[in-house]
Amino acid sequence: MPASGGLVEDLSTWAQDLPLRWLLVDEYTGDTDVAVAVCADVDGLFVAPEPLPEPERYTLVGCAPAGPLREALDAAPAPHDGPGDTEPRAWLPTVMLDPVHDPQRPAPHGCQRYDPGCSCSEELFDVEVLGHRPSAARDGLVDVEVRGRLRILPEMHWPLARPPDAQRFLLHGRENEPLGVCRSTTGIFHHRPYPTEQPVTLVGCRPEEPLLKLLRRRSFRKRHLQATVHAVDATGRAVRTYKVLSAVVTAATPSRLDPGLLDITLDGGFDEPFSDGAREIYDLWYAGRPSRRNLWAGYDRGLRHEWAGAALFHRPQDQPDRPPGRTYHLDGRFVTDIEGFYCAIGEAVNGPGGYFGWNLDAFDDCLRGGWGARRPFRLVWHHAEVARRNLVPGYDRPAYDLRSWHPAFTLDDLLGMFAEAGVTVEPR
Repeated sequence: MPASGGLVEDLSTWAQDLPLRWLLVDEYTGDTDVAVAVCADVDGLFVAPEPLPEPERYTLVGCAPAGPLREALDAAPAPHDGPGDTEPRAWLPTVMLDPVHDPQRPAPHGCQRYDPGCSCSEELFDVEVLGHRPSAARDGLVDVEVRGRLRILPEMHWPLARPPDAQRFLLHGRENEPLGVCRSTTGIFHHRPYPTEQPVTLVGCRPEEPLLKLLRRRSFRKRHLQATVHAVDATGRAVRTYKVLSAVVTAATPSRLDPGLLDITLDGGFDEPFSDGAREIYDLWYAGRPSRRNLWAGYDRGLRHEWAGAALFHRPQDQPDRPPGRTYHLDGRFVTDIEGFYCAIGEAVNGPGGYFGWNLDAFDDCLRGGWGARRPFRLVWHHAEVARRNLVPGYDRPAYDLRSWHPAFTLDDLLGMFAEAGVTVEPR
């Protein structure tokens, strides 16, 4: 089967001596997709996940707390007078700080207004309330000490080194519940070194004409490459992974794998690469779709998420749903987290390596049809007690968003979604 609808003539013949496993496609500079290169490996596509930032201490200065923040302070019997109090009094999953700019002045440079808030807002997560003291800002206000982490999204904007031009900050939680207002803050806005760009190398690369043109250019500024990565299996079939490579080509040398190919180095790479452990998963799919169920069961939550993503990318296209009224069996022995549920329901409906959602919205879409099963259908959930013990109320940091906390999704929530979609579930 030609890769990606005929972008290149026959990838399977290229892989006889050295498997060329990754296809780069330019989907951005023209009206049609164009193959850029195929290569044996991509150094920088699989990397160890970034560790969470260390907790920091912040002060909400001149604060009039409300809602859960007010309740947290009211629950503490005595105010604290300085930084020595380090015992948390309450925990909040998220504290959003939305600056209120002077309406009589132009918005700060780069500010984009939303409803509510603007792009100058910042988010604290995993917040422990440590205490409060009377504020010097005004009688009746307090300075609130908290410990938490600043949510940093490099692909959107880097946190400001100086506070934004703001009259005050509105505070609210994840569900937009009011937490009060404060005059200013300390500890949040300061210089943070931007992470060093990790170079990427296309190893054992056969460039197509668009990349050859880049290599001929003398100016580095004109060697910018933007392409989507497609995974190529042993038959030459390529599937889109949605990993986008965007960087400048800095060097090209004869490949260490084959002198007839190139090793091409770029000065940066992927905003969100695969985790390093996912290489094993894509090695498995290279050889062919998994033939046994539960091969994902020994993985941690992060790799279970990667497994469901690989199942999505390799999902057979243009296959009709099975007719309504069918019965499917879910093996629930390993549903110890929500990621395990997505892996298990994918295999229940679509067999080993099958896909039926990898986050809540995607699962809801799958229930509506077009992903293997038409409603109504019946699901026999074996060993449902495992999910009952592990999918419990509270807050959760899901594998796809480790830098934030979300309300946990419970077994009852899942059963409610099935019932709403007209699916009969029989827990066993």
